[in-house]
Amino acid sequence: MTSTEMWKKMDQWTWREFIALLALEFVFVIFVIKYAVQSMYEQWLGNTLYSGTLTGLTIAIVLLVGLYFIALRQKKMSWTEVGVKGFPAKDWWRIALWTLILIVFSVATLYLTSFLGNTVDNSKTESLKQNVTLFTIIIGIVSAGIVSPFYEEIFYRGFIYRWLRARVSMRWAIVISSLIFTFAHFPTMNAMPVNFISGVVLAWTYERTGSVVPGMIVHGVFNTIAVLLTAMS
Repeated sequence: MTSTEMWKKMDQWTWREFIALLALEFVFVIFVIKYAVQSMYEQWLGNTLYSGTLTGLTIAIVLLVGLYFIALRQKKMSWTEVGVKGFPAKDWWRIALWTLILIVFSVATLYLTSFLGNTVDNSKTESLKQNVTLFTIIIGIVSAGIVSPFYEEIFYRGFIYRWLRARVSMRWAIVISSLIFTFAHFPTMNAMPVNFISGVVLAWTYERTGSVVPGMIVHGVFNTIAVLLTAMS
């Protein structure tokens, strides 16, 4: 049995779950949470780093709860179906390699896009730069290095990539899921090239291991390094 046949055999979802969860991300999350709710958080907290962190936590809860009720509960499926499971110890060296690859390609992408005046700064990183303390660094690491990798790997790789992989080739599943992952980071337009590279590497990580945990580790280490570099810049 080929790998494509194995992915198809595991598939129990239809277009209904896929469209519903895309609508949850690209309608509710982007237009309600990232605009209305985040503005409320900013007025409440008066700090873009704190409000951005709380917004990320809110998005994580919304997407994971939505994934559970839309894709898992109705099909009587567990979280292991979206890759939340262990992986062989032999994959640790691959995790280190994939992390290095992500760093190298992201740095190269930043270098190339820098000629266009592109940076990856956003409101949270600007806020962190203006107030670098141990507490703000910890907040940044928790937000970018723990919360984001946890829910994004489950949602974008565990569900989105898996759904696509059962219907199209590995190459197209990687490209399409990476584009979805990239556009989901709207309105942070300047970070989109790096987001696409990240989506490709992380989708490949899931393809090779069948678990989202290695991707969480690669994603988390990469984002943590980015936070520390931001704090030091």
